[in-house]
Amino acid sequence: MAVRGLSFYYIVYTLVLVFAGMLSEVSSYVRPPPRKNIFVSLSEDRDSTSPQQVHISVIGEDKMRISWITDDPAPATVNYGTSPGVYPNSATGPTSSYKYVLYKSGEIHNVIIGPLQPNTVYYYRCSSNSSPEFTFKTPPAQFPIKFAVVGDLGQTDWTKSTLDHISKSNYDLLLLPGDLSYADVIQNLWDSFGRLVEPLASQRPWMVTQGNHEVEKIPIIHSTPFTAYNSRWRMPFEESGSTSNLYYSFNVAGVHVIMLASYADFDPDSDQYKWLQSDLGKVDRSRTPWVVVLIHAPWYNSNKAHQGESESTGMKSSMEDLLYRARVDIIFAGHVHAYERFTRVYNNKADNCAPMYINIGDGGNREGLASKYQNPKPDISIVREASFGHGQLEMMNATHALWTWHRNDDDVAVAADSIWLTSLSSNTACKV
Repeated sequence: MAVRGLSFYYIVYTLVLVFAGMLSEVSSYVRPPPRKNIFVSLSEDRDSTSPQQVHISVIGEDKMRISWITDDPAPATVNYGTSPGVYPNSATGPTSSYKYVLYKSGEIHNVIIGPLQPNTVYYYRCSSNSSPEFTFKTPPAQFPIKFAVVGDLGQTDWTKSTLDHISKSNYDLLLLPGDLSYADVIQNLWDSFGRLVEPLASQRPWMVTQGNHEVEKIPIIHSTPFTAYNSRWRMPFEESGSTSNLYYSFNVAGVHVIMLASYADFDPDSDQYKWLQSDLGKVDRSRTPWVVVLIHAPWYNSNKAHQGESESTGMKSSMEDLLYRARVDIIFAGHVHAYERFTRVYNNKADNCAPMYINIGDGGNREGLASKYQNPKPDISIVREASFGHGQLEMMNATHALWTWHRNDDDVAVAADSIWLTSLSSNTACKV
């Protein structure tokens, strides 16, 4: 991949901060000292046509998208099967690339494979050569199903700790509510991030949405937002009737998951609002009794960081009624670098038929933790703590789920916070 003049990107980054103020939201909160990024280079046992940055995502209920990058042109082919070294099936797909100022990406390959059996381990290789053999497990078709949930991941030693904890959790699918690489216009940090998460993201589906650090607009120099994000992390938006990779939905094992875009238009006249309205109208709670939503900028937040931002207050004003009337069970957010769990809330008041709000932007970013909270603590805020970690959401059946939050300081088997939830679709008092 062409990476010229890394110092140039730091100059560009400074210009972004000066001219746009976009990569760092304004607030009264003073961050702790930032942590340095780690950088993951290409492994010595891989060459310019070897697959790297491999990650997978679900397409419908029985297919998988395999995404990877090669430095030089290579076949966009995936060979796969259910036994090691035996690949009776193959599929091909498109290849693309992108330019960002002086940077040119490698060859970005996207191949959809399937139909696949649920809850099954598959072995695969990319680019049809003697490249490394990868494995993944498909999600189950029925309950129970376990999600790992983490936001604002970044590339620090804390990130490595978070990923290590997640790798031991035996999860089926990962949900990430924005702020992935913290590349912040320095494009080779996207490559580093892809290599960092590959050991996990090549084995289980990673379903992501965007945050403010994915925008990467530079006034005059690069005016198109989300260039790297949309090129590298393609999600199943078209399959859910969306016109944008920034918002989409999918079904998995009795759960309908909706990914929304805090940094796209969300007013009632917007494409995103109209799509959400249509998507919610299609939900069949007899097939997907649970509905989970992910955003980046939180609608409820008692931390002093990121208060009063339009991406939070405006989106909440536009969309809260929609999600409340649809009896959404849980809304996850990132952005604030701390953990906070609210009770079920609607219109700033506790409501047993409203979503539970959980802020989980504590994955390990370089900006540090948001350690200052508003006092006194609002009654609707149940647990709040400025620690790095991740969450696990296990839907046991159509009516009950277990949420646990795990600090990085703790052993993965120890939950720092936990609560059992009952699906709103099974609550007769919440029928609409």
